[in-house]
Amino acid sequence: MDFSTGHGYLLIGGLILVGTGLLILSLIVNLRVAHSVRHDVRHREKLLEYYRNIFSQLGVILIGIGVSLFIFFFQQNYQDQRRRETELQQVLAKLAARIARGAPVMQSLEEFDELLDEGGPYLSPQLGGKNTAVSLNGTELGKQAARILLVERDVDLGDFEVLNLSRDFESSFVVNELDSRLWFDIVGDESEIKYATTQLALDYKDLRDTIGGDPAEAAVADPEKERRVKREVLDIFYDADLLRQRSRRHLARACWLFSQGRGFVGAAPVNAIEADARSHQEWLDRSKPVLSQAKSGSGDCFKLLRYGQGS
Repeated sequence: MDFSTGHGYLLIGGLILVGTGLLILSLIVNLRVAHSVRHDVRHREKLLEYYRNIFSQLGVILIGIGVSLFIFFFQQNYQDQRRRETELQQVLAKLAARIARGAPVMQSLEEFDELLDEGGPYLSPQLGGKNTAVSLNGTELGKQAARILLVERDVDLGDFEVLNLSRDFESSFVVNELDSRLWFDIVGDESEIKYATTQLALDYKDLRDTIGGDPAEAAVADPEKERRVKREVLDIFYDADLLRQRSRRHLARACWLFSQGRGFVGAAPVNAIEADARSHQEWLDRSKPVLSQAKSGSGDCFKLLRYGQGS
């Protein structure tokens, strides 16, 4: 019996109401019994006593069943609420741990920020842009490739695994009650983070293989090798930009959810966080007012993203 829809309450109320009605009816019949006794109508007296006993017994039984169901339901509901509260506290604790572990990972993204946004916000080559991430050639391209290889040592791509917070949700009731857009965005961002880290590892390998044993500045002296180095550099920048966009949005969303407290399960998605943007800078500018108001620990959710704050 599903009490959450109200059908259970109707059943209990109906049983008690019918039982009470039968008891009242038995009292009315009892008055008729007294009337028959006074007028010495033996046959009618026995018949009315029979009806009175049936009505009273059925009434007591139905009321007893209704009260028993109510007590059972009350206990069951209390236990379910306690389990739900316990589970919610566990999910919140896990979410807080994910945020705390994810914050240092954002610091490593500053290495990519320096390269990607040098000269202006990074845009893909198809969209243009004035930053040097897509415009350098020749000796400057060689220096840029050398810097990229240095960044590889500072950014541990395996660390981004700590952002996989869907694991904490999928084994709890949260996955069924969380807004569907939020849930699909969470899973989608995790998938893209996984893709970006996998591709970056391959991109770095391709860049090293293209440069070979020579210094990067010397390798680009060969026009054919310069063209290949440029292609690998653009691949790295594309995947690095995808990684920083998705991981920062993912952590920002987690921090915003945590700031909602126990009510995060019923929270509606915020377009300033969830909607895609033309560039990472555009998303940061749009989401900053919302994230600055959301608190996590001693700071706000925007500071947690570690963009342009220095090491």
